[in-house]
Parts: sequence; structure tokens; C-alpha cells
Amino acid sequence: MDIQENLIEIISLSGEVKKNFLEAIQYAKTNDFKEAEKIFKIADNKLIKAHLKQTELIKKEAGGEKVESSLLLTHAQDHLMTAILLKDMAREFIDLYQKI
Repeated sequence: MDIQENLIEIISLSGEVKKNFLEAIQYAKTNDFKEAEKIFKIADNKLIKAHLKQTELIKKEAGGEKVESSLLLTHAQDHLMTAILLKDMAREFIDLYQKI
């Protein structure tokens, strides 16, 4: 898989992850914590896949292969980092709704 394909995969997975984490929050909001946890785990597994794609790119660069900075690379990194942040926020919201 070439670098651009990895980047597209990161963007795609990260978009799905963000959608799933927001969905998990909505389930928690309606007190369906079992479904919220199920969706959270699905999202987390997708996030791991996206992160592994990023790790592939880091390994390539560390191995001497030039990874050029591009708008696509920046966009992929932005989506991934937003998804990681949303994971933390989703966990907090789900925990908060359980306490309420």
C-alpha cells in the first residue's frame, strides 16, 4: 500500500471513528449504556487500525523513505488527532451520563 492509500485509509477510518464516538455519546444520553459501550469499543478498534496506518508511515520515514508533507498528510493527521481527542471526550461524557 502506498503512502497516499494509507492517508486515505486514515481519513476514512477517522471519520467513521468520530461518527461512532458521537453515536456512543447519544446512546449514553438516553441511558442505553450497554449500546454506548458496544459502539465505543467498535470505534476504539477502528481508531487502533487508523493509528497503525499512521505508524506504518512513521516507520517508512524512519527507515529512510521520504514522506513528503502535503495537504493530504495534514488532513489525515488532523482527522486522526480529532478522533483521538473525541475518544477521550466520549469516555468522559459516557461516564458522566452514568453518574447522572
